[in-house]
Amino acid sequence: MIDAPLDVWYAWLGLAVAGAVTFAAVSGLPTAPPPDAVSAAATVDTVAAASPPATGRYRVAADRIRVTTRGVSLRTDGGSTFAAFGSGSIVPVEAGGPLAGVALGDPPEQTFDTPGGFAVAVATADAVGSRTGPESTAEWISGRTLHARHVSWGETDVTLVLVA
Repeated sequence: MIDAPLDVWYAWLGLAVAGAVTFAAVSGLPTAPPPDAVSAAATVDTVAAASPPATGRYRVAADRIRVTTRGVSLRTDGGSTFAAFGSGSIVPVEAGGPLAGVALGDPPEQTFDTPGGFAVAVATADAVGSRTGPESTAEWISGRTLHARHVSWGETDVTLVLVA
């Protein structure tokens, strides 16, 4: 007999361990594909490339989203993905902040008294959104729609991005 007899205890123990390892590896695989951050970033880039005023919305199919001046990150149980923006002057906007209404479609003249006040608000939001690393204030937030709006008033020409 060339094969090892299967009545040996260590053969059964080895088969049990191999089965347990295989089961653990398979059960740890994600059950869904990662979200599509590329399409979200493409929506923002399309709005940024259009002449102001331009708007766009993207329905987010993710549990969490993070927007910075560099790009958008999406997270689900299937994993996390990041896509960089191809356009410059993208500014993430906080919900409830002074620029949120402008990002949703209000004219900047309705919210701000002067183009200078609008420029200061954009510069402040840009400084907060461009921080990376441990000092970053860009947090993972939940939201279902990514709103992008290209706005120009005075010397300020910017694309505002809001997750609501």
